[in-house]
Amino acid sequence: MNVHEYQAKALFKQYGIPVPDGRLATTQAEALEAARELGGDAFVVKAQVHAGGRGKGGGVKVVKGAEAAGAAAKEILGMTLVTHQTGPEGKLVRRAWVEKATDIARELYLAVVLDRGNECYTLMASPAGGMDIEAVAAETPELIFTAQIKPGQPLWDFQARNLLFGCGVAGAGLRQGVGLLQGLARLAWEKDASLVEVNPLVVTAEGSLIALDAKINFDDSALKRHPDIAALEDPEETDPLERRAQGYGLNYIRLGGNVGTMVNGAGLAMATMDVIKMAGAEPANFLDVGGGASEEMVANGFEIILGDPNVKAILINIFGGILRCDVLASGVVGAAKKVKLNVPLVVRLEGTNVDEGRKILANSGLAFEVASSMSEAATKIAQVLKAA
Repeated sequence: MNVHEYQAKALFKQYGIPVPDGRLATTQAEALEAARELGGDAFVVKAQVHAGGRGKGGGVKVVKGAEAAGAAAKEILGMTLVTHQTGPEGKLVRRAWVEKATDIARELYLAVVLDRGNECYTLMASPAGGMDIEAVAAETPELIFTAQIKPGQPLWDFQARNLLFGCGVAGAGLRQGVGLLQGLARLAWEKDASLVEVNPLVVTAEGSLIALDAKINFDDSALKRHPDIAALEDPEETDPLERRAQGYGLNYIRLGGNVGTMVNGAGLAMATMDVIKMAGAEPANFLDVGGGASEEMVANGFEIILGDPNVKAILINIFGGILRCDVLASGVVGAAKKVKLNVPLVVRLEGTNVDEGRKILANSGLAFEVASSMSEAATKIAQVLKAA
């Protein structure tokens, strides 16, 4: 689960991480009042959406004067912000964050990431703040410094100092930075975050450190342990099809391709997406209906898949283990008739009672292709797309 910048900064404050003073606004009038309350003569107005690259898309404006802050909010609120992370459809901006401008001397990068390979968190720091960290890693990897945070242990002082030394931080900023990095590490551990990112962390002219931006991703599976975090979810930022799928108890992620997929099992789903791409098509979604898929669940899956206008064909790839293939085939046939399927369909069944399942599909009276292997299914889906 993602949260907005203003929500992440509120959590930063709880962990002693300094952030600029700011206010949330949903109208031009609220932005004007926020700037007046904050005081000063320079402000930054930021679109609040779950996407990076807001500045490049026109979603961040630096202005002078409270009236200018209100005018900037008027431009940002209601706009459809398009960035490299939103896709071409963009995201509607419903909230703006108004904060006092910060005197920036240098920009650094900090992040705590879940390191699954090493079964721990890894803290990353770089003096190349304000840039895409992927570009830094590709072009100048020597500018990225890391420290592992072992389970049950804090980020030790010497680890924090080494990271800060690598970023050229010294003096009072070094003492402040140790506490700041340890606060980020505690936030990640205590709230089950998969990512806590500050880009940029700025060094002011006085040598102080301030988190100018804040991004936090949380582990969905851990939200039941953190009702305070779960309450921060903004349903308007979730893809409507993904939100509807959650209501049905389906694991669905929209991807933007042209082949809708329905699979039972996460590993099988990923393999299915691979063979679709190898056949020259693009998967439109990840959809795992689980090992006990019923006719109702399959019908709900069809409804979700067909809600994506990019879908031009559907591939069902089912392994009958917990649930027999004949039962699954009956469910597929019943669901296809219920939703009035209007795009080409390829079905591949394997597992318990597979012969009975294939007979049910063959005698259903429905026009769809049946495949006996994943490679055949991928080839057939590419052929029906080409024919369409």
